[in-house]
Amino acid sequence: MKTVAEMIQELKDREDKVLQMGGAKGVEKHKRDGKLTARERLDVLFDAGTFREIDMFVTHRCVHFGMDKVDIPADGVVTGHGLVNGRPVFAFAQDFTARAGSLGEMHAKKICKVMDMALKAGVPFIGLNDSGGARIQEGIDALSGFGDIFFRNSNASGVIPQISAIMGSTAGGAVYSPAMTDFIFMVKNTSYMFITGPDVIRSVTGEEINFEDLGGAVAHCTKSGVAHFACESDQEAIAKIKILLSYLPSNNMEDPPMVPCTDDRARSEESLNTMVSDNPRKAYDMLEVIRLIVDKGEFFQPHELYATNILTGFARLNGRSVGIIANQPQIMAGCLDINASDKASRFIRFCDAFNVPMLTIADVPGYLPGSTQEHGGIIRHGAKLLWSYSEATVPKLLLITRKAFGGAYLAMSSKHLGADMAFAWPSAQVAVMGAEGAANVIHRKEIKEAPDQAAKRQEKIEEYNDLFANPYCAAERGFIDRVIVPSETRANLIDALEIMCTKREIKPAKKHGNIPL
Repeated sequence: MKTVAEMIQELKDREDKVLQMGGAKGVEKHKRDGKLTARERLDVLFDAGTFREIDMFVTHRCVHFGMDKVDIPADGVVTGHGLVNGRPVFAFAQDFTARAGSLGEMHAKKICKVMDMALKAGVPFIGLNDSGGARIQEGIDALSGFGDIFFRNSNASGVIPQISAIMGSTAGGAVYSPAMTDFIFMVKNTSYMFITGPDVIRSVTGEEINFEDLGGAVAHCTKSGVAHFACESDQEAIAKIKILLSYLPSNNMEDPPMVPCTDDRARSEESLNTMVSDNPRKAYDMLEVIRLIVDKGEFFQPHELYATNILTGFARLNGRSVGIIANQPQIMAGCLDINASDKASRFIRFCDAFNVPMLTIADVPGYLPGSTQEHGGIIRHGAKLLWSYSEATVPKLLLITRKAFGGAYLAMSSKHLGADMAFAWPSAQVAVMGAEGAANVIHRKEIKEAPDQAAKRQEKIEEYNDLFANPYCAAERGFIDRVIVPSETRANLIDALEIMCTKREIKPAKKHGNIPL
């Protein structure tokens, strides 16, 4: 019988063997590619000394195609839990140095186990993906593993935050689990996501395209909208994951964490009084408006590079997390289009699921016209925005800075869709449409018959402006709660957010609605 000392030494020997990962040669190549190893990534993610590995000694059970003679340390994935900025988190990191981090039966079971634990504990779950995909030698067992993970992604959605970092090549079925999570981080030049790679595309369609253009970080953050963040390195991606977590609760039964605020809650910003020009065609930067309002000017943007005509992101007002959705007048005049509607709708639903209050800042002339948008389904996609705001029960604040026209006015969190408090600057214009278009429709005959059509048109435009190109008609009907001095915006929003932070709203009982996907 072994002594205690011998048993402890055996444990250490076994651990050392696993910690060697794919061997010195594999680790060296991995580092030459500018990537951290799986365990290094977890060391960067978790507070020093807090990570506890689970299932270190799990190994595959495949005996086909010579696999019975193949040793894969930790079966290619490191799983466990620890603290991130003092808060508990479960995570996995796939180990590309160990059989390319390929996913087989036991690899998937390890991931599923920690997903189940995260859901039971009510804490965030983070996946650091770096895998060659399904382990072909294991056949249907590998496919089964993917399916088990997808099922858990769906169950955990809206219950705990799920965050994915793509830190290598992710292809085929492996891309769907990250796509089912809340946020995706990618690393430029080292991470890729695609259903079929460049070689398959070339053989089937003849199209020549490289890995980066097909499924790289920039492509997915600017064109497809699949990813939310394009980072320069593994370290930057993990640092941004930590920032994101700081705005979020651990689960859907908690409120987001409060942060001590050193910024004056009543801070006045005189530059806001002149932010909106007297010239209705002159754009301004909505990012500057946001930074002048929020705590310390800090605004953390998912999808910063995608559908840039609308801004979405997290900030704080007097230490309280808030999700911001805002039109960007500098891009397409802030019009809503298909991609902007999708981007905003998904962000709204995330905020609502995790009790993050929302601030909408509207300067929107309408939905983008054109056959491309109509045939692409702008009606269906635009309806998602209406749906998402209407469905949301968290505190909802609205600020109208300039234009808010037609259906787009309704879609940007109007009182009619449940905004709890609506504010407007004196420069706000709330109407069915702009004055030029309205005058041409309402007074078409009168203008046509006038001796000086241009003068008559201008007269009617000014008449319409006097009636509707202001916030007061909407305020008279209670659709705007307060018209405020722009420089006093921060104080007004903080007061509204704090009085509404205890809001409770009960919707009709139902299994779920049928959002127009």
